[in-house]
Amino acid sequence: MPPIEKVAVFGLDCCEPSLVFEQWTDHLPNIKRLMDTGTYGTLKSCMPPITVPAWSCMTSSKDPGTLGIYGFRNRADHSYSKLMIATALAVKEPRLWDIIGRVGKRSIIVGHPGTYPITKPIVGQMITSFLTPDTKDPKITYTYPPALRHEIEELVGEYLVDVRGFRTDNKQWLLDEIHLMTEKRFKVVRHLLAEKPWDLFFMVEMGTDRIHHGFWSHMDESHHRHEAGNPFKNAIFEYYKYVDSEIGKTLEGIDLERTAVWVVSDHGAKSMTGGVLFNQWLMNEGFLRFKTPVDARRKFNVDEVDWTKTKAWGEGGYYGRLFLNVEGREPQGTVKSADYEAVRDELAAKIEAICDHEGRPMGNKCYKPEEIYDRVNRVAPDLLVIFGDLRWRSVGWVGSDSIYTFDNDTGPDDANHAQLGMYVLSHPSLPAKGRVDGPTLYDVAPTILTQLGVDVPADMKGRSLH
Repeated sequence: MPPIEKVAVFGLDCCEPSLVFEQWTDHLPNIKRLMDTGTYGTLKSCMPPITVPAWSCMTSSKDPGTLGIYGFRNRADHSYSKLMIATALAVKEPRLWDIIGRVGKRSIIVGHPGTYPITKPIVGQMITSFLTPDTKDPKITYTYPPALRHEIEELVGEYLVDVRGFRTDNKQWLLDEIHLMTEKRFKVVRHLLAEKPWDLFFMVEMGTDRIHHGFWSHMDESHHRHEAGNPFKNAIFEYYKYVDSEIGKTLEGIDLERTAVWVVSDHGAKSMTGGVLFNQWLMNEGFLRFKTPVDARRKFNVDEVDWTKTKAWGEGGYYGRLFLNVEGREPQGTVKSADYEAVRDELAAKIEAICDHEGRPMGNKCYKPEEIYDRVNRVAPDLLVIFGDLRWRSVGWVGSDSIYTFDNDTGPDDANHAQLGMYVLSHPSLPAKGRVDGPTLYDVAPTILTQLGVDVPADMKGRSLH
């Protein structure tokens, strides 16, 4: 069998393994061909299973604590209000293209989160990700080399890094934009693969994430917002088929005798039941106090908090981040260092005991960062909170009679993330093992390095699958 000389990775953000491996396999002929000739299965994500940091965890084989990235927004320091968006500036660990570039191997990187702004040249080509502010502004560099943008614009016009405003009730517009974004991305990818030299190709398509958040209730008959006979019932199914066809067209231009092919996702997707008003709950329990009565529902505002009487507050998102107001750490800390663990344990026990809107145990889980990460860098949450096995999200509103909501504070959203993503790996020299569940996203980078004949750094968290 010919040896592996190149690696091609099709990253599909939020792609759900049960849809690919169980429900729709026979309708995805190109992915199925890779499954039939290779190995596939679930791929355990990081904690938390969030796009940022998950893709950087995958390509660095380092956990969120080591990266110091705990989500899309992170506390910049121990003040109450300063948050930092996790752009490329936050990523200090080397990722795959950095590592192979040191030995002269070339990469084509498209859409990988945490690549904007481009902080240093790579050996090869790069198009940045969904955090790029604007691809039309000539002052914003979203490609390397910078002149690559002219090739892209000649090829597809305006290049779409994301669907802006994907949390919308205008579903036809959303569906059209997702398809247009994906069409342009794959057209650019095929151009790059044909015209540029490469050893590693790694793309991330965001459409799979956006379509789940926008259309899950239209597909899932058990979703509380599902409407029978709705016109978008098959939107996700048809999009998966479309992505599969685009992968197929792209594979036609790749020498599959020399190239190991991956299809991976950073996490999966599942139906979202609702949201927990995290700060409302903390207020109800006496851990959070405001300067004046909160008598109408509104977004949580740190400027309204009476920090002299507050022990804890939370941040919203697909998972909850709980922070303690610690004496000597926060500006107006109230929790003494000697009481820190007792207060943290008390909160974890209370959070894990929360019941849902029907009085059933929600099944919440709290994690201490120092217990789940190799290192804890920058400002980590004091507790990472998973509500209802990720069927509930953390919502930032306060001023409500209930801690439960079935609306979303950031706009319409049908789905949450699932802990298990997926992988497919195929090359003629590799044994076709069929379904093998169990690998983690940390195993991807050391496996790719092994395939490319590059030494695996000793500090990588994962292991090669070979």
